[in-house]
Amino acid sequence: MSAQINLRQIAQTLRDHPSIRSKLDIAQSTATLGLTATSEGQPGDDCAVLPGKNGYDLFACEGFINAFVQADPWFAGWCGVMVNISDILSMGGRPRCVTNAIWAQNAEQAQPVLAGMKAAAQAYGVPIVGGHTNLHTDQLQLSVSILGQAKHVISSFQARPGDVLICAMDLRGSYREPFDNWNAALTTPHEALRRNMEILPNLAEAELVSAGKDVSQGGIVGTALMLAEASGVAVDIQHDALPRPQGVDLARWLRSFPSFGFLLTARSENADAVCAAFRAQGVSASVCGDVTEGSTLHLSGRDGRALFWDYARTPYLNLTQKEASYA
Repeated sequence: MSAQINLRQIAQTLRDHPSIRSKLDIAQSTATLGLTATSEGQPGDDCAVLPGKNGYDLFACEGFINAFVQADPWFAGWCGVMVNISDILSMGGRPRCVTNAIWAQNAEQAQPVLAGMKAAAQAYGVPIVGGHTNLHTDQLQLSVSILGQAKHVISSFQARPGDVLICAMDLRGSYREPFDNWNAALTTPHEALRRNMEILPNLAEAELVSAGKDVSQGGIVGTALMLAEASGVAVDIQHDALPRPQGVDLARWLRSFPSFGFLLTARSENADAVCAAFRAQGVSASVCGDVTEGSTLHLSGRDGRALFWDYARTPYLNLTQKEASYA
């Protein structure tokens, strides 16, 4: 066993990792606000879903870890645009525009963050249309919002027992050290970035996908857990089948935040078409698990099977709760 992967140890390490546990904070805010999965906008999805005249308006917002913004301000600005675009794409939408809110000690400190945002907006073809600026604060901070539209929504709430789990990931990159950010965007031609933005809306409109989320902070396991809890299902991830860069440690990969990565569920008869749509653009995609009845997320492989989380015993986003008594 010493020469094999210890899945139980990996599961325990991931359960205790800050990037996984930070998602537990969401439940504190939603409880205070009195939000549940049935609230307007459907909290628990990657974007707020608002019915519109020609489909759905999608709205999302990301705030960034201060240590990340301080350590890599240009890339933080780029990510401000990139990760919001991923939220829109994950729901089958097309992004329209972004805004930002930036706090800095002065204009010089803010400049690389804004330059990174500008570069990403130009690369993806999504305009920055305004925001909020404060250049008299004691710490560099960033938040970015996005607006998009979808004709047919891919939701976190529609995975069903009998679906297969599909992981699509652009592996053509490397880590942006020292963080667990897998960067496959800066080395990709702008034309390819824009072509990739059509994959998920096209899959949504063809109704080939039942549910999905972009792989965000919390990595593959945290994202799969949020998807499972939202849909009220169990998920078994077969780690041997995951797209993974050669030489990357499994535990790190399972918690990594990729620049282009999605977890999707589909009926088995649609899986080949879903994977083919990504592979046609050079993005790795494979069936990597199963959706069943229950409330658990397991990691499985040649080395055995280990429980990562049971949201019935330990809620994660906990969007079924009522308003907190102290709110």
